[in-house]
Amino acid sequence: MIAWLLLLSLFGKSTQDGQENGVLRCGPQNVTLAHNDQTLLLKWEDDPSCSVIRGGLVYELQVLTADKPVHSGEVVVTPAQIGSTHSWKWTSHLPSQCARHSVRLRSQYNNQSSPWLQKTLPGMQSPAEISVFPKDKILEVGSRATFCCIVPEGKSFRRMYVNGYKGIEKKISEHVHALTVHLEKQSENWSDVICETTKGENSGASFHAGYPPGDSDLQCETRDLESVDCFWNVGRKMEELDIVRRKYQLHGSPCISGHLGKCFQKVEVDAAERNWTLTVTNPLGKLELHDKADLTKRVHMVAPEKVAASTVNPRNISLKWSWTVQKYSNLNLTCQVDVSDGDSNTKTKNFGVGLTAAVIKDLIPHWDYDVRVRCGTAQHFWKWGDWSKSVKIRTKGDVPDALDVWMKVKEDQTVISWKVPLTNQSHGEIFDYKVSWAKTKEKNQPNQTNVSRSNHRLTLTLDPSEEYMVTITARNINGSSSPSTIIIPRLNLDKSEVKTSWISGSNGSFFLSWPVSPNASCGYIVDWCPVFGNCTFEWMKVPPNRTLTTVFSKNFEDGRRYLLSIYACTERAPVLLQRREGYVRETKIEGELFKLKNKQEDSAVEVSWEPIPLEKQTASIHGYILYYQDKSGDVFNVSTDDPEATSLTAKNLNISTYTLTVTASTAVGLCGNTSIIVILNPPAYNLIMLTLISLGAVFLIVSVSIIICYRHWACIKHKVCPPIPKPVLTEWLTDEHTICHLHFDQSHYSEVLDVPELHDYFSAPQPVVGQDYMHSFTFSQTPKGYYNKPMKKLEPCLTLPTTGLTFRPGVPFFPGNDVFPNPSYNLIVQGEDQQSQSHPEIQEGMLIIDSRYQPQSPEETFTATQPEDVPDSPLSYSSTYILLPQKTSK
Repeated sequence: MIAWLLLLSLFGKSTQDGQENGVLRCGPQNVTLAHNDQTLLLKWEDDPSCSVIRGGLVYELQVLTADKPVHSGEVVVTPAQIGSTHSWKWTSHLPSQCARHSVRLRSQYNNQSSPWLQKTLPGMQSPAEISVFPKDKILEVGSRATFCCIVPEGKSFRRMYVNGYKGIEKKISEHVHALTVHLEKQSENWSDVICETTKGENSGASFHAGYPPGDSDLQCETRDLESVDCFWNVGRKMEELDIVRRKYQLHGSPCISGHLGKCFQKVEVDAAERNWTLTVTNPLGKLELHDKADLTKRVHMVAPEKVAASTVNPRNISLKWSWTVQKYSNLNLTCQVDVSDGDSNTKTKNFGVGLTAAVIKDLIPHWDYDVRVRCGTAQHFWKWGDWSKSVKIRTKGDVPDALDVWMKVKEDQTVISWKVPLTNQSHGEIFDYKVSWAKTKEKNQPNQTNVSRSNHRLTLTLDPSEEYMVTITARNINGSSSPSTIIIPRLNLDKSEVKTSWISGSNGSFFLSWPVSPNASCGYIVDWCPVFGNCTFEWMKVPPNRTLTTVFSKNFEDGRRYLLSIYACTERAPVLLQRREGYVRETKIEGELFKLKNKQEDSAVEVSWEPIPLEKQTASIHGYILYYQDKSGDVFNVSTDDPEATSLTAKNLNISTYTLTVTASTAVGLCGNTSIIVILNPPAYNLIMLTLISLGAVFLIVSVSIIICYRHWACIKHKVCPPIPKPVLTEWLTDEHTICHLHFDQSHYSEVLDVPELHDYFSAPQPVVGQDYMHSFTFSQTPKGYYNKPMKKLEPCLTLPTTGLTFRPGVPFFPGNDVFPNPSYNLIVQGEDQQSQSHPEIQEGMLIIDSRYQPQSPEETFTATQPEDVPDSPLSYSSTYILLPQKTSK
């Protein structure tokens, strides 16, 4: 026995647990390998020796693609599963036709393994044409798909591509290439994969990228209590291809309208909950939706039939209808009636069992309505049923509504205005209006007049000191409206002492608010009209419990100022509470707004303008700015915040040319720019002009004098002038020649030149013939100048060197042909009491002149004296003194 055991230990191992000689005998048998497109299916059985395995058994698997390992895995077989058939699936990224796929299989137990058993799928071998796989594949959006191209022997691969997608190419073998594409979007229809050789030959395959079913939210109900209607939300819409079309079934029965998200089936409806199951399938997947419902509590009613008006009145109508579902007559219903007049909708509710009628109230007379009805169950309300068809109904006519009346008073003119009734207020065609008025304290028959329907205002001439009551009614075929009455107060409302405040518009309207007035028993009235131009006023009425409103009118214009007034409505005449003034929207004022004037005072210029009319103010003026710019381009300004100002002054200006611009400051900016150009004169400009004018006048006088002198010189030259007495100079002149006949005509000169020395020589004097009298003067020097002084006694002629000095009456003093005007001396004629002695003391600088002269006109004021001590001869003269200016050092 011992020897036998030793022999076994040397030549063999125990066969316990399926092991023999270190090799696991419990391996796979009857192994088969199949494929479904890209999915490999491996099946096998256990070896009978595996029955002795007490523990679990593990099968190890390896997958090779083109003889390269690409995947490994294992299958665990429990002791209870030993002896049965086993299977394993794996999906390759490559279609099975594109490459050889092999699966290796072996069993493992207690770290012992059976030999590998391999099964192989050879793939396509040497096709006659270019082949692309897979073909006509339905793929899910978001996945990755690999396509392969098999090129026949003798041809070379160039490229693979899919229009609209980007892919990655990979070489599998010499004649097999793959393209992996990420399907990020749904195909519009079928997409093609193209494989191309170097010689331009190509072939391809098609695929469609879509989604698995994505429907949701199943709900089931009944409409007629004899069938079930189920609805759900359809998932992503797919192209209508038969191969990808989803299929719907409700409780195993096909749904014809499933792609529309609804399904209808005839069923027996009872008061019990049931499960409703909807199944949705397509090539990419399967989906089931469930709903649990008691259909008696989910009644969705059909629309009422034969809706009509049974009774029509001016302000109410009666409706009736019928049902096509007889079982509705046993249900407790609530019905909704929708009444529309084109601008608004009114809905009313009615309740009742098997309801088939309703009454609609508060309608407008002579008005068209569209009416429709729908109903639902009242006890277990699920949802409103369908609307019936709309029915048109016109109510009967009635008298017009009372008119909305308002007034405006100006002096003795009162304008009564009323709003033209709208169609829903006139209740028929308006024929005319009747207006009556009378003093409130009188009980006489009131005055009245009819106004045509085309007018809606009437101007009355009323006594401002009296209170009047005015009544207006409108008339149509059905009669007259209720009277509208307004009381015109004794005092003109427009003359109220209520102050006007400013208001700014917003969004083309005005927002108004005011404090509560205890007098407003019937509310408030707000009226408005333009500040300038024709006041075509408008108004609105506000209820007593409101003290704010927004005023809007289609007649509002941008850039136009409006006056708004707020009144309290009382039992008597309205009471003015507030006034506002402003623009709905201010606009920029146009240029050249101002008519400018300017005035210079020294170095300042005042620019003024006329007040700006309101009709030209398209924005509120807050002030004015005066800009002034000189030639250098520097700009300065002066401004005022007074909107009533009409002038501005630019000060401390330099001598230059300025451009002055006046602009108005408004909320929309600077507006109305108007410019003028001003040349600024120096402050002494007027004095200079006066001096220039004076010099011009002096020049004119001197020119006339020159002409007269020239004529006198001509007469002397031709010896046709009367002789002139010669003046006599005193002995202090060293020359022995004498000068006589010196005469000054004071009618031409009031001043004498300050001549320090005499340098010119004069022609010899001529004797005077037939003189009957002589003048005598004394010229004396005073602090203010020189003046004339009469002499009582005649002196002999003075002597001058070599040349005589001759003065002619009425002619200025000209040495030779030169002119010597002297505006710095004044000649003053002194009276007799200032006469000097016959032989006065001769002082330095004194020139004594003795002359006799016959005055040329009666206007001469000189005194004639008869000489007493001088012989009666043509050369007898009276003497005068001329004071010469003091000598000055050179």
